[in-house]
Amino acid sequence: MLRRTPCIGICSTTYGDLVCRGCKRFAHEIVQWNGFDQAQRSVVWERLLDLREGAVESLIAIDDPARLASAAAGLGLSAETTPAAANLLYEALQRLRWRDGEVVLSDLGARVRDPAQAELPVEALITLIDREFYQRSLAHYERYYRIPAE
Repeated sequence: MLRRTPCIGICSTTYGDLVCRGCKRFAHEIVQWNGFDQAQRSVVWERLLDLREGAVESLIAIDDPARLASAAAGLGLSAETTPAAANLLYEALQRLRWRDGEVVLSDLGARVRDPAQAELPVEALITLIDREFYQRSLAHYERYYRIPAE
């Protein structure tokens, strides 16, 4: 189930960014969000989920989707409402980041693609994913609006 808004409360568009470093929406989408109808909001959500999915998949391989679904269910997440495995993994990592103890990706049916990153804590993996997601959002903005976002 999608939240009402992609906003996560870390808005960089107030400082002049054309792509928000928090939610990765474009500045005009943030400004116009409350005026968007459901179809317009769905288009934005779909783009954000697709870009985040690609960012996760570029860094982490999901070897056992069934194990991921089971672990996610234990965290109160559903593969039915978050069908893309990469997005389900991201949501699981977000929930696990606040838990005490080490998070083992293999317990989620996943592994990092770069062996040099195998020992990174979950917080660092989320940071890497978010950076990649932001870069993909910038590239999307620049491609379709033909304006450098930075």
